[in-house]
Amino acid sequence: MPKLSIITVNLNNLAGLKKTVSSVLNQTYKDFEFIIIDGGSNDGSKEYINQISEHLTLWVSEPDKGIYNAMNKGIRVANGDYTSFLNSGDIFFDNQTLEHFISETDENIDIYYGDVIWDLVRKKKLIPAPKKLSYSHFLTDNICHQSAFIKRSLFEEIFYYNEDFKTISDWEFFIYAVCKMEVSTKHLGKVVSIYDTSGVSSFTENQKLIMEDRQKVIKKHFPLFTFNISEIEAINSRRGKQFLFIKKHKIAFKILKGMMSLLLVFLPKFTQEENQ
Repeated sequence: MPKLSIITVNLNNLAGLKKTVSSVLNQTYKDFEFIIIDGGSNDGSKEYINQISEHLTLWVSEPDKGIYNAMNKGIRVANGDYTSFLNSGDIFFDNQTLEHFISETDENIDIYYGDVIWDLVRKKKLIPAPKKLSYSHFLTDNICHQSAFIKRSLFEEIFYYNEDFKTISDWEFFIYAVCKMEVSTKHLGKVVSIYDTSGVSSFTENQKLIMEDRQKVIKKHFPLFTFNISEIEAINSRRGKQFLFIKKHKIAFKILKGMMSLLLVFLPKFTQEENQ
């Protein structure tokens, strides 16, 4: 049975850290490493981590160079076969999440990933992951690292998270690993985590920077498949308009679907009678 390392990165988010720790420690499956990398918080996080240290495999509280620097620190001290990144504020979907993952595990698979629920300000939104990952998917989307279990050896074989980027290094790792290295992946068919959307990559004002950084990655790793930011924005805009149109005319679509079903039932009978 593979060993799992859960890595939590935190900086001055004591309330979120407590949520995350509670979610991890309440898992029915207990055979995992739990590592907390704190960036030298001054909001009481360090004192709280010290209080729960008996439940931790390792923890550190010191200044770092950003979230990906902290995540890389966690990877380098981890000993598990798979890593799971659940940063402060994020939680597992339920107490059986890790148990479900272990029951699905085949150590020949490099990356497992599941669905995620975005914890928005006033509501929660389910974001299903595709059953099969593709280059076209990554051009406009990603898989949530909070809902992924990554074979730790991949970071040595491919690369660690790029610390020059502020928000897209997990996306760079996934698109390169899946589309360039063709690592094996498996969709778990289950919600794995509830993602705290107050993170930096979820802010609307960061979207332009995110697209610019993604373009740099494409030019570096996939030079024959470069894209224009305005083209991707247009694709996303059309998707949004199509979704709103379908939502607005949902009843009409249901009626049309019902009529098509009836037509498929009666048309063969009608054709047979005509031929007779």
